[in-house]
Amino acid sequence: MTHETAYARAGVDIAAGDRAVELMKEHVAGTRRPEVLGGLGGFAGFFDAAAFKDYRHPVLATSTDGVGTKVDIARRMKVYDTIGFDLMGMLVDDLVVVGAEPLFVTDYISCGHVDPEVIASIVKGIAQACQKAGCALLGGETAEHPGLLAPDEFDVAGATTGVVERDEILGPERIAEGDALIAVASSGLHSNGYSLVRRVIEHAGWGLEREVPEFGRTLGQELLEPTRLYTRVCLAMLETLSSPAAPGPIHALSHITGGGLAANVARVLPDGLIADVDRSSWTVPPVFSTVRELGSVPWEDLEGTLNLGVGMVAVVEPGVVDAVLRVAEGSDIPAWVLGEVHEAGKYEAQGRVVSGTKGVDGGAVDIHGTYRTA
Repeated sequence: MTHETAYARAGVDIAAGDRAVELMKEHVAGTRRPEVLGGLGGFAGFFDAAAFKDYRHPVLATSTDGVGTKVDIARRMKVYDTIGFDLMGMLVDDLVVVGAEPLFVTDYISCGHVDPEVIASIVKGIAQACQKAGCALLGGETAEHPGLLAPDEFDVAGATTGVVERDEILGPERIAEGDALIAVASSGLHSNGYSLVRRVIEHAGWGLEREVPEFGRTLGQELLEPTRLYTRVCLAMLETLSSPAAPGPIHALSHITGGGLAANVARVLPDGLIADVDRSSWTVPPVFSTVRELGSVPWEDLEGTLNLGVGMVAVVEPGVVDAVLRVAEGSDIPAWVLGEVHEAGKYEAQGRVVSGTKGVDGGAVDIHGTYRTA
């Protein structure tokens, strides 16, 4: 007869947590990099800094984020191995925009009750995404919160660290008048705006099992489409076009997450410059049009919340536009020219001007034209 501890009676099952760790070990091991020391289960994870010995002036970059309320869709669908890509997209692609190579990730899973198979499935997805991004899953924490979360509820967050040469950090100071904006397509909603999306489908009475002809699959499957990872393609752009003798022609990258396209591009522009973004330069994927029509959401609200089909923007010298597009094409990711950077004092706005976003007092974006829908 198995003895039930007082802690287990209070709702925290340490044995289940240990079982989850055993189930996830194989997945975590698959992310190992040569610089990783030790194994899973220690108080801390180790990454050998001797790997930086060939850098001229290495700078560490770090990012922390979570999946957000998309986890509720995963919970209701009982599909747990895809949200790891959403977590990783929010983490490593916030690093790569400064030019950093992601090195390692730690995760944090909170839940109402530890189901070892569910926890291991979540970690499996995180580990698969780590492998795709080229970084190690160095460790993590699974916290059981009985009474705060329902038994089947959970949340997922994490942190990542990367490295970049100090004189190769991307940012506003590199951007100049005449630079081109290159859009790189998203895979769907990614992991932002789900509070709006969930409210819209709930008010419309749509179930996750509903077949939607425009999607070619169920609503739930569309909403769970994993976030596209841009780390490899962005690092490929930087490596392909870099030169030791001069600053690279990739001046900045912007990860299009919460706040939408214009707000996230504005945060990488310097004061005195404005970028024009042409809404008609791409076709908005059906999932965004469905949310807009189903919830009678104005375009301005939608573009200030969702990515509308653009997951990453590169700000580059005009002479390398074709080369950047070829790199994206080589990664099977659609990309196109989105707009151009102008001197603010000489530019006449054509549409809605967005600036001062995300706490950054920098440049501005003029988003203009009419969206094309599928």
